[in-house]
Amino acid sequence: MDNHQERRYQSLKAFYPYYLSEHRDPACRRLHFVGTGLVILSFVLFWFTFHWLFLAIIPVLGYGFAWVGHYFFEQNKPATFQYPLYSLASDFILFWHLLTGKEKFHASS
Repeated sequence: MDNHQERRYQSLKAFYPYYLSEHRDPACRRLHFVGTGLVILSFVLFWFTFHWLFLAIIPVLGYGFAWVGHYFFEQNKPATFQYPLYSLASDFILFWHLLTGKEKFHASS
């Protein structure tokens, strides 16, 4: 068993470096960025239109793009299975960090 799987994270601050280590591939980061951006767009569209479809597709948009990134590019298991809330929060943090340039799509070694 990997060291990170034995560990139980007690805070988002402690979890986020692990999350970043599981999202090093540029294609995976791009897919996460697009998926999270579409989740935000879908949520905003729901508030403007009140069409429930925009809420219903949020899990497909968010998880669909992310899981493709993990399966085909990172070749690892998404952290959301073990840490669903920390992983969700980290998706939005990474999105913001990529948007603002704090993180790069090509992670440093």
